[in-house]
Amino acid sequence: MTDPVVEVGPVAHGGHCVARLDGQVVFVRHALPGETVRIRVTERSKRFLRADAVEVIESSPDRVTPQCPLSGPGMCGGCDFQHVSGEGQLTLLTDVVREQLRRLAGIDWPGRVESVGGLLDWRTRVVWSVAENGYSGLRRHRSHDVVPVPRCPIAHPDHPDVSGQLWDEPRVESIVSSTGQRLVVTDASIGDELEAEVDGVVASDGTVRAGTGTVVEQVHGRRFSVSGSGFWQVHPQSATTLVDAVLAGADIQPGDRVLDLYAGAGLFSAFLATQCAPGELVSVEGNRRASADARGNLSDLANATIVHAPVERALARGSLGDSADVVVLDPPRTGAKEAVPAIAALAPRRIVYVACDPAALARDVATFGRLGYRLESLRGFALFPMTHHVECVAVLAPA
Repeated sequence: MTDPVVEVGPVAHGGHCVARLDGQVVFVRHALPGETVRIRVTERSKRFLRADAVEVIESSPDRVTPQCPLSGPGMCGGCDFQHVSGEGQLTLLTDVVREQLRRLAGIDWPGRVESVGGLLDWRTRVVWSVAENGYSGLRRHRSHDVVPVPRCPIAHPDHPDVSGQLWDEPRVESIVSSTGQRLVVTDASIGDELEAEVDGVVASDGTVRAGTGTVVEQVHGRRFSVSGSGFWQVHPQSATTLVDAVLAGADIQPGDRVLDLYAGAGLFSAFLATQCAPGELVSVEGNRRASADARGNLSDLANATIVHAPVERALARGSLGDSADVVVLDPPRTGAKEAVPAIAALAPRRIVYVACDPAALARDVATFGRLGYRLESLRGFALFPMTHHVECVAVLAPA
């Protein structure tokens, strides 16, 4: 059967564009809005098709030659927009954020996603999959197949090299910190249990020798210890960019009571505690190791309280108090659906929501709207260049 030709429509959330083939919706990768492309269908369902653009017949002005030789149909699935110019990527991300807010929250956002730097050499943390032959690589899109990747163009150039070694684990993570430390973490240590080696020292059999497993990050002159593959933003400018946006949106006043929910290693908590003193900062995190990191990172701040508990459970039990002046939340990709009503019940004058998924953010903003809060401002940041991911900081206030 001959591969069909389609006219490509708007970008959709997830790194693809929407087209139609014989009346059926097709989600097309490696295409751009307005292009005419030949597609090869990769998946079929009753509701839609998935496809790759295998030939560009009429191209968009935003199309460029990919800077990675492994980008394209059937190859590495790590990037979505290698074929898109920098300005084109900002336009696509803006369109996605705008569409999700309009569709799910009924809000017309007039902003534009902001650039934070170059498109390459930025990713400071990479989780590599390990193939059956023991060598590392990255997966094909929507596949368990591992593509060998000797050098990833979006990875920070100071990453420890894991490509030429044999691994016994299904995954291995390489990390380079903002202070120049290098770390390799095996699958057995990803999560709460840790066995890793600072400086990426690897034994001759390819396993990582046990070590301290901690790297030091620095933001605005303050140092943070982060254990192993514990959560930390992957773009070198992410932490500073988001701290500045959160503090601007929170408008903290001395004496405020502030909750930092899904607080991780205490990045926002440290600066929020400094600004609200002599008021109280409560840092809440459900992951055991991240909470331990936060306890150490905030130990010099007398007004900071660390709570190790799932955010939803802590709110439901009332253990975080019955009021707050400001609430900051940075939930996982699925959002904070269960926590939103309890947050609104605290009647804060400001809610600052940091989101890595615009659909979950829009859904939760809509719920806050029904509970008496309006979206006061929103900024989007392209902190994951070449991919469809975008970070947003939304500020909500009483309606």
